[in-house]
Amino acid sequence: IGQYLMTETRMSRWYFGGIASCGAACCTHPLDLVKVHLQTQQEVKMRMVGMAMHVVKNDGVLALYNGLSASLCRQMSYSLTRFAIYETVRDMMGSGGQGPMPFYQKVLLGAFGGFTGGFIGTPADMVNVRMQNDMKLPAEQRRNYKHALDGLFRVWREEGTRRLFSGATMASSRGALVTVGQLACYDQAKQLVLGTGLMGDNILTHFLSSFIAGGCATFLCQPLDVMKTRLMNSKGEYRGVIHCLTETARLGPLAFYKGLVPAGIRLIPHTVLTFVFLEQLKKYFGIRVVS
Repeated sequence: IGQYLMTETRMSRWYFGGIASCGAACCTHPLDLVKVHLQTQQEVKMRMVGMAMHVVKNDGVLALYNGLSASLCRQMSYSLTRFAIYETVRDMMGSGGQGPMPFYQKVLLGAFGGFTGGFIGTPADMVNVRMQNDMKLPAEQRRNYKHALDGLFRVWREEGTRRLFSGATMASSRGALVTVGQLACYDQAKQLVLGTGLMGDNILTHFLSSFIAGGCATFLCQPLDVMKTRLMNSKGEYRGVIHCLTETARLGPLAFYKGLVPAGIRLIPHTVLTFVFLEQLKKYFGIRVVS
């Protein structure tokens, strides 16, 4: 009878976050592409749907998947790292039996994991932004990277190693904020939802918690996101982070939240899909822990 009394829980494997993020990226890539286009247009000519229609009309439906290889490459470097750090440390600390980690520890851990992941993912992220923005340029100015690895290799060869990490401070800081928003808030929201006793540990709970987390993440990192896109895409008009910050600030405080709705429309489904995929991976392929 003893064996029926044991509850079996599943722990995530360290690489599940990367796989779940790739799955989510495949679904939300067109939104990401449109968001980059919106952020890099100088004067506001088009809104979200208009921009998507414009891309499809000019370059065909598959153009919405321009730079998908860079996006997946980024998820496998950036998301894989942040999930691996966050989940491994959280599960190690949780296995001591003192219950869930306090929220401030989740925030610190999320920030550390995201910062590290952001740094490691910078080269892929830069190639991602460049590949998505490429088709807006006149034919003679295009960089025409064949795929992400070709882009990484060419940046390294033509512009040097340091250029690969241009915008690393931005990407790392954004990584830290997104990870706090996504992972720490997701864990906390899930704990609170389960704590009400109204809902079990099911897909609806995962959906609700990840929706809240996506909202937190979008709001936290939008100002940095705008600056990061501007810096990575610049042809040298900004002297550095501070210069970019002051130039953007001149346009008024709302300039930092330019594209907030498209960013939310992209980051919230991405967050929801990532966690729903992650929970399913954990449920079916996770490490069995019998308690």
